[in-house]
Order: sequence, then structure tokens, then C-alpha cells
Amino acid sequence: MLSFQLQSAIKELDTLIALSLEDIENIKLAEHNPQFERLSIKEEKIKSFENKKAMIDYEIGKLIANNPAKPLSELLDNEQHQQLEIFKERLATLRQVNQQYAKMVLSVGAFFNSLLEKVLPTQMDGYHRSASSRTSFLEVRV
Repeated sequence: MLSFQLQSAIKELDTLIALSLEDIENIKLAEHNPQFERLSIKEEKIKSFENKKAMIDYEIGKLIANNPAKPLSELLDNEQHQQLEIFKERLATLRQVNQQYAKMVLSVGAFFNSLLEKVLPTQMDGYHRSASSRTSFLEVRV
């Protein structure tokens, strides 16, 4: 059962990595709609991964509880050891890809915020930002 859960979790990680790489490419091309369309898919995959990881934790806990005198390294077979190594590698890859994605998102967000500040200057009014008097030239009609 542990091997099945590990394999399933690795597949979920591979999917999340691929989706994040697609998001990075879309940011580079300034195509934001596909990212928003994939958001629900990513959320679903994250929940699925969390469930699979919980099952892995449960299975490992069960192994340890049934064999308290043995270390975990002796309880797992070679395939499970390899799967755990792949699992760790994929987690590290996902972390790296997400860091790259986050940097790009922050850069794009900072750019748009600075652009908005130039078009609609604001000033601090206590703890709140409010439009400055210089924005009176702008009229919005719906």
C-alpha cells in the first residue's frame, strides 16, 4: 500500500510541476487567462497531494508501530527507498519552480502597482491609502 501511495504522490507532484512551468511560460508571454483557468485544477491537485501525503505518513506510522524495535530503513524495501528518494527530489523541484514562479508574480505585481500609482496617485491617510487630489482629472463612468 505504501508503494502505491508513494507512486500516486509522485504523479501528483509531476502534474503540479508541469502546471507551474506552464504558468511561468504564460507569465513570460503575458497570457494571464490560462493561469486563472488552471487555478482550480492546481487547487484540486494540491488537495489530492495532501491526502496522498497523509496516507503515506499513516502507512509509515503503521510500519513503525508494528515494528518498534527496527529502524525505518529496515522496514522499507528497495523499491520504497527509491520511491522516497524520487518523492524528495520532486518536492525539491516543485519548491524551486514555485520560487521562480513567485519571483515572477511579485515582479509583475510590482510593475502593475507602480504603473497604477503613476496613473492614480495615492497618499496615506492614517493607515489607509486614498486618492490624492491630483486624480481629479480622472472620471470613471459605468
